[in-house]
Amino acid sequence: MYSPFYRRSFTIATVVILGYALLKMLTPFWGPLCWAAFLAFFLHPVHVRLTRKWRGRAGLSAALITVLTPFVLIAPLSALGLVFARQVGILIGYLRAHAIPSYPTIRQDLDAYPVVGPLLRWVDADVSVTAAQVQEWLVNGAQSVLKAAAGVGEQVALGVFGTLVGFALMVFLLFYLLRDGPRILSGLLGLVPLEPARRARLIQYLADVTRAVVYGHSLTAVAQGALVGIGFAIVHLPSPVVFGVLAALTALLPGAGTGFVLVPAVLYLAVGGRWGAALFLGIWGVGIALVDNILRPFLTRQHAAVSTLTVFVGVIGGLVAFGLIGLVLGPVLLSLIVALLRFAQERLAEGGADPS
Repeated sequence: MYSPFYRRSFTIATVVILGYALLKMLTPFWGPLCWAAFLAFFLHPVHVRLTRKWRGRAGLSAALITVLTPFVLIAPLSALGLVFARQVGILIGYLRAHAIPSYPTIRQDLDAYPVVGPLLRWVDADVSVTAAQVQEWLVNGAQSVLKAAAGVGEQVALGVFGTLVGFALMVFLLFYLLRDGPRILSGLLGLVPLEPARRARLIQYLADVTRAVVYGHSLTAVAQGALVGIGFAIVHLPSPVVFGVLAALTALLPGAGTGFVLVPAVLYLAVGGRWGAALFLGIWGVGIALVDNILRPFLTRQHAAVSTLTVFVGVIGGLVAFGLIGLVLGPVLLSLIVALLRFAQERLAEGGADPS
């Protein structure tokens, strides 16, 4: 009665309309849904062990984990965000209250060095910029960066507890994703038009990538940030939590990593005449670099190898596009694109080798 073209057109239009309506309905809940999915994946090994211990009672295991998660994971993260935002304000006040040394004083100290002194005398014989202007530029620039960082800290602290509805929805979804997540994921992936072998490889690859990002890169960055914060506290620099968090973020960058935080701190201590503290913090930074070279391969050796470029681009782009959950979601999405491109290349190679 109806032509095949009409049926296909009607089906496509129905799918598009219903998909758009579903997307509009889920838009307010993407944040809680993504966090619930991430926590469910992160806590899935614990759920499997508890289910085995309790003889297959998955619902009881999921309920216990759901009840404990806000107290074990979310509350410490929120407390850290509040402390971070508070110390940002303290740091801004510190920058305003402490004037930097005058330019002639700095030049007199630097001129004593055998290489730096002649180089500075060769570069400029007269500087028209005053120390007050330099301080104003530094303070204004630091304020802009720190205010943005304070916004991130408040997002960490209030992102989960900001709305009662969002928090309740996340907990509600976490229970069902823990209990029924594998079955739901299997049903959804069954719709992917790939051969069962390739589909299984894709699932395993994405799981390994997610674990590598979470356990390898993220935990290593957290460890480095914690060590930087401890070092700042030992040498009595202001706001160690702020610089620890910033160091954890810069630890995801290739190359220098935590050096973006440690090197200016060492120079600040040296210019202020605190040579012992500067030497200690420099040695402490070398130890942090060794921790990175040892801990990161140890945590990622049993998971997929994720390139530093993928993590860097994914973390920065994911953070801008999706917020804090983008720290994990960004690298995983980039890895998914890479995997699909590899599958497409394999398909083309197989098609080219097949004479038919």
